[in-house]
Amino acid sequence: MKENKKKLFIVVLLAALFLSVIVLEQVIKPTGAMSMLLIVLKKGAIFSLAAVSLNLLNGFTGLFSLGQAGFMLIGAYTYAIFTIPLADRDSVYTYYNQAINVSFPEVLQNALGGFGFILGVLLAIIVAGLLAALLAFLIGLPVLRLKSDYLAIATLGFAEIIRAILQWGKLGPITNGSNPLKNYIRLNAFKLAIGSNTYNLSTFVTVILVTVCIGLIVLLINSSYGRAFKAIREDEIAAEAVGINLYKHKQLAFCIASFFAGVSGALLAMFMGTVMASNFKAAMTYEILLIVVLGGIGSISGSVFGAMLFVFTSEWWLRGLDSGTFLGINAPLVFRNGFRLVIFSLIIMIVVLFFNKGIMGDKELPDLFVRFKAKKSKEGELHD
Repeated sequence: MKENKKKLFIVVLLAALFLSVIVLEQVIKPTGAMSMLLIVLKKGAIFSLAAVSLNLLNGFTGLFSLGQAGFMLIGAYTYAIFTIPLADRDSVYTYYNQAINVSFPEVLQNALGGFGFILGVLLAIIVAGLLAALLAFLIGLPVLRLKSDYLAIATLGFAEIIRAILQWGKLGPITNGSNPLKNYIRLNAFKLAIGSNTYNLSTFVTVILVTVCIGLIVLLINSSYGRAFKAIREDEIAAEAVGINLYKHKQLAFCIASFFAGVSGALLAMFMGTVMASNFKAAMTYEILLIVVLGGIGSISGSVFGAMLFVFTSEWWLRGLDSGTFLGINAPLVFRNGFRLVIFSLIIMIVVLFFNKGIMGDKELPDLFVRFKAKKSKEGELHD
């Protein structure tokens, strides 16, 4: 009965979410005062997927990895390379003779029409995730023999190596060296024309893609593989004693998490106007790790809430502090450039002090809903 209530709650919540996003995207004008809401929704959704993929490693498998930015970088570059239109490639690869002359959306659009364009974008996103997973497999061969802090340092080092290699001039015909990749298919390309009306779907596309990916991760966690991951997290010796192949399951978790990190990197590329390796520094991994800790290590819902809180606070709500105005208060002597980071740090400290296991701990939103309903029912019975 509880499981049915949880499923019903999730279906209703997702339906309300999708409907709200569609309505907001049509009501809010791109140049309106609330246009920032759509921007932070898209970025928050993308960082939610990145945080959930990292949580799959750190929270559910117990592997302390700091290579998230590197795998997101692979996904971003792969997506951009395979979606740049052929007509724009010469203007992008100004200093190099491009080695890859194929655009998935163009090829499939020529064969299947408008539906082929969508399939081409999805194919580029999937390939981005697969290449990130392949790289994770190769890195995992030596790295996953390490544990704890040593694993974190090794994955962080590999992420920095990836960033340096992608800027290497010898790979310029593929990666464009240290120059940005641009003119690829972005989120604003997703529009629906009905008659004389055109409806923007960029936010909806982002949210639904992220929801599908997170849903797949949830299914994995609730499967026998997910239970094996949790067993490794709790006690490796006991897990091995009951027949769990430690290395195989660690490698599997590492590759799957990297796949979704690559997908989030592809979505981030779609969100941004250009892709440059210099934007995917170790600081990005630290931000994603902060989101996981804020939301709760071992909680999918917590990672989503943490990502939204992080993006909304840092990218929107506190922006006025840097310009000297906040909540209608003008105080340029107090509110100045950089003050936003001070307040944001205080918010993080308050959350950590009052929620020492994160906002959600290791609980999920449906669990809290069912528990709340049960508590209300008990109170009603006692009152009667």
